[in-house]
Amino acid sequence: MMNTLNILSGGAAQGLVGQLREAFAASHGATIEGSFGAVGMMKDKLLAGEPCDVVILTAAQIKELEAQGHVVAGSAAPLGVVRTGVAVKAGQPLPAIDSPAALKALLRKASGIYFPDPVKATAGIHFMKVLQTLGLDQELADRLRPFPNGATAMREMAQAAGGDLVGSTQVTEILYTPGVALVGVLPKEFELATVYTAAVCSRAADPAAATALIALLTADTSAALRESGGFEVR
Repeated sequence: MMNTLNILSGGAAQGLVGQLREAFAASHGATIEGSFGAVGMMKDKLLAGEPCDVVILTAAQIKELEAQGHVVAGSAAPLGVVRTGVAVKAGQPLPAIDSPAALKALLRKASGIYFPDPVKATAGIHFMKVLQTLGLDQELADRLRPFPNGATAMREMAQAAGGDLVGSTQVTEILYTPGVALVGVLPKEFELATVYTAAVCSRAADPAAATALIALLTADTSAALRESGGFEVR
């Protein structure tokens, strides 16, 4: 019977972990069970005592958790940088989003705007600030469609009726969702680049396996996989 490795992770890494799950099971005899979602929610789960061997959050959050003793000192390793992007339904023309004015025009034409939790999710918090900066948060309030995390937001957008829908979340979550297409990253004025980092939880049941999974996720051999999924590997 295989051991189970428990992950608490920001949604940005869900596609990457999914693609490496079988390889890890074959090489280390352990299955991966993961909770993926808004980083704030995943941090809350960790602090509430949910089983955890590996945690993947923003670099700043991991540094804070390490200082508090919740992750093993020195175990943190970066996966790469993830930017926040804009999506449309697959098959739709890719609109211009190269300036705040172009983005504003696109959002005003949309019948629904899909994005992650504006309180707990990195991209959702940021996108709400973008809407406020553009003066659209109240004007478009009835068209806003927030969901618990970016993956859910994109999946719901893909399944929704209508072609004039727009989404915003981290590039990784857009690229791994069938039915939506990445237009590009937010205009430079609104750029958000987040470093995601993996670390071993202090209460890991199998620290050796947790360390091995992090090594696999961050290895040079997985760099191309990370890049194809939206991570910028430095």
